[in-house]
Amino acid sequence: MAFDGIVTKAIASELQQLSGARIDKIFQPNSNNVVLGFYLAGTNYALNICTNSPNYRLHLTTHPRPNPKVAPNFCMVLRKHLLGLHIKNIITNNLERIVTIEFEGFDDVDDIICKKLIVELMGKHCNIILLDDDNTIIDSLRHINNENTSRIIVPHIKYTYPQPTKRNFLEYTDFNKFENAISLTDETDISTAISNTFNGISKSYIDFIVSKLHTNNLKKIYNYLEKTISKTEAQTLRFEQFEKDYFLVSDSDVDTDNFALNFFIDDFYYEKETGEDLKSYRNTVLKLILSTLKKYNKRLQNINKKLEDCSDMDKFKLYGELITANLYKIKNENVPQIELENYYDNNNIITIKLDPAYTPAINAKRFFKKYNKLKNALEIVGIQKDETLRELNYIESIVYELEVATSIEEISDIYEEISENVIFKAQTDKYKNKKATKVKKSSLTKNKTVNFNPIKYTIDGFTLLVGRNNKENDYLTLKYARKNDLWFHTKDIHGSHAILILNNVNSSPSDEVLTKCAEIAAFHSKARLSSNVPVDFCEVRFVKKPNGAKPGMVIYTNNSTLYVTPKIIKY
Repeated sequence: MAFDGIVTKAIASELQQLSGARIDKIFQPNSNNVVLGFYLAGTNYALNICTNSPNYRLHLTTHPRPNPKVAPNFCMVLRKHLLGLHIKNIITNNLERIVTIEFEGFDDVDDIICKKLIVELMGKHCNIILLDDDNTIIDSLRHINNENTSRIIVPHIKYTYPQPTKRNFLEYTDFNKFENAISLTDETDISTAISNTFNGISKSYIDFIVSKLHTNNLKKIYNYLEKTISKTEAQTLRFEQFEKDYFLVSDSDVDTDNFALNFFIDDFYYEKETGEDLKSYRNTVLKLILSTLKKYNKRLQNINKKLEDCSDMDKFKLYGELITANLYKIKNENVPQIELENYYDNNNIITIKLDPAYTPAINAKRFFKKYNKLKNALEIVGIQKDETLRELNYIESIVYELEVATSIEEISDIYEEISENVIFKAQTDKYKNKKATKVKKSSLTKNKTVNFNPIKYTIDGFTLLVGRNNKENDYLTLKYARKNDLWFHTKDIHGSHAILILNNVNSSPSDEVLTKCAEIAAFHSKARLSSNVPVDFCEVRFVKKPNGAKPGMVIYTNNSTLYVTPKIIKY
């Protein structure tokens, strides 16, 4: 969505309804956002000002944001000067992306005081500036004191508006003047020409108009622009989808609910930023996990190489035995090799290479020493390989969890899980300051200290619970479920634990219910895109967790297997 001058004007026109509202809360969730809380006629409102370059905007919001325990300096300044004041006016300057919010109130001795908050929504130059009654800067979100810039934004100097570099469309009330102002060439399309000539009109918006009108006729485009802009104060505009974006259209039959445009933008950017945050958080945690996975894969390669070396250990034992058995007829002199009869192979002649720096007797001792060393290494490396394979299996289960996570809360749970595991310690120590979102506890939780919010399905009167991560799988299967409940899991495939709750000891689910449970368990696994997936199920009493096993890792017996196609149905 292009938050251009037209959208800014439309949003500010809706915000005029807040005139008289008292400001009672001010928050600064992060370095790019300031939230102002207002109270008017028994209703609370929250105005979100975002100066983040890709998503800069100004609108009312209903989505709460986490706030730091210690308020930033600029937030404290705003609280000092604005709390308790009332909104006098909200002004936009033509189609500039600059909004001026005027406040007034009384000081301690009942003298009238006036303050202004300037919101500049200009891409990477976005800023929020607090002014006193004579337009002197009290403070700003970002200080600008660079000789190469045309303006200086620091406290105690007069504020000056940015000088426009383009023309003001509102001054062109005649089409002929509008047409003459635009320089159209064979290489320049209409949308680029208009957006490069006039302030506050984005190229994408002109592309939308051209598509909507099915014409490049300049006069029709001009009339459409003029009509839309004239309706901003009448608040008869709505957003219409075009391809993957939304644009303002004039509509006399539009639903004129208060702040309709504000709340539309609020929901649009909330979904957009939530998706961006989810992707960013997922990539950060995935990078950490893949780094550990790479380390363990390399360790497995080294172990396999050692095991390959150990495969020759019996050869060294044989060499030592043959030399020792034939010492009586071997000359006691240093030679590079000797030929002996191999009594393990029908006395066939075998050539044994020796270290010419030593006698055959000492070479025999060295062969036995090497054999014993490889024998001991084989035992140790074998144990290391089993441990490494278990660790790799666990890491791959974490990767699966991360792939299917659909919210920041779920990724936070995964990060919390790996933070407690020693194999990720080297990586998680780098992200100790990573924000973890608290998960609202489900009413199903017996232990309120555990984050437990499984996915719930209802199948023909039965309840099926599916864990979202390894820790939740453990709690669901080993703590929450009863012994007679049924446990489902894909056979030898990473996936979630699924528990079919049997409220009655004598209740017996039908084959159809079991099949549906297996289909859901298969869907919540790495084999969700496969067909004919094996799913094991058994009573919870037969599911055990070995000592020292990683979260989510269990063993089970007395199981049956169903072969199903993964499905996710709202049963």
